[in-house]
Amino acid sequence: RTGERGRRDNMRTAHRRFCWSGGLINLALLGMVVVSLYPFVFMLLTSLTQKRIMSASFDFSAMDLRNYQNLFSNFALLTYVKNSLIVVSCACFFNVVIASLAGYAFAKKQFPLKEAIFWLYLATLMMPGQVILIPVFTIMKGMGLLNTYPALFLVILDAFGVFLMRQFMEGIPDELLEAARIDGCGELGIFCRVVLPLSRPVVVSLVVFTFITSWNDFIWPLILVTQDKMKTLTLALSMLQSNYGTNYGLVMAGATMAFVFPFVLYCFLQKEFVEGIALSGIKG
Repeated sequence: RTGERGRRDNMRTAHRRFCWSGGLINLALLGMVVVSLYPFVFMLLTSLTQKRIMSASFDFSAMDLRNYQNLFSNFALLTYVKNSLIVVSCACFFNVVIASLAGYAFAKKQFPLKEAIFWLYLATLMMPGQVILIPVFTIMKGMGLLNTYPALFLVILDAFGVFLMRQFMEGIPDELLEAARIDGCGELGIFCRVVLPLSRPVVVSLVVFTFITSWNDFIWPLILVTQDKMKTLTLALSMLQSNYGTNYGLVMAGATMAFVFPFVLYCFLQKEFVEGIALSGIKG
């Protein structure tokens, strides 16, 4: 009996320790969530004020929607949003088409110097974007593409999408492709009817990556756009700041509007995005 009572006491002690440790872990995770969400809450609250000086204090009784009204009435917000949506839509479409075709070729086709060409292509990712600013500007100017949508989305296309698609497509069984060939399906049919449907998770991941990269891009629109009507939302938001005084509430209202679109996209595609990253082998 004494031994049984001792075992029960030990089990109770272990249970209490487990509860305490679990509670501390949950408390730490809650603290991390609060720290992560604070910048977004601060941005939203500031967007409802008329602050000229940044501070963490808020007068909730003075909050209103004047900053958002100013964005729509005095700041051509819809034009800049339209430009950004056109650019990111084109960037996502062409990046998916080019990356999926190239990824399929590198993953499933045999041709001379395939590995050398692939790694040489990947080496372009190691080149800083600042190095190619002047050459790209010169090329776009020579082609007459300044202040056009193609100039804004073509610079977004890079080797990362090809790498992502190639990593995923290497895991598609060759037996499926051979079965399709036996059934009389051509290469384009195999790609469209077999490979692409199986690659849906990684395609969604590539769309999310491309959308966020293109939507938040600032340096390329700054270099390639000089007309106000062609500015993207990110570039146009920089005009809200002044050398003589800045309404930080208006700036935060613009930042909130810019944040909404990629946030909504990620909420709708979260499951496929996480699945695509996990299956493609991209970690870290």
